[in-house]
Amino acid sequence: MLRRIAQLFLSATAVYLAAEILPGVTLDGFTSAIWAALVLALLNTFLKPVLQILSLPVTILTFGLFLIIINTIIVMLCSEILDGFEVSGFFQGILFSIILTIITSLLNWLFKPTEK
Repeated sequence: MLRRIAQLFLSATAVYLAAEILPGVTLDGFTSAIWAALVLALLNTFLKPVLQILSLPVTILTFGLFLIIINTIIVMLCSEILDGFEVSGFFQGILFSIILTIITSLLNWLFKPTEK
């Protein structure tokens, strides 16, 4: 349970940093980043696998690059659901999803939990 809470805060930090880096993406504060991280996690858990299965032929034809578009759709949907998180356009959504992936990977690498 504690590991999931820590992961949520790492994801919220990544959302906050990505929003600070990118113009066109706004957050009302770190609380909105926590909510955005939570909604993104739920959408990635339940909706993303369905979208990946439905778009499998396109994903194969584009050598996996269509997964960036799926991530962008998830980010744009999160922006529509939450009031404190706003992505101004599809291109900003693409850049946000790429930057968010990079920052999340770096944070997970830096703060990787020790196995006991």
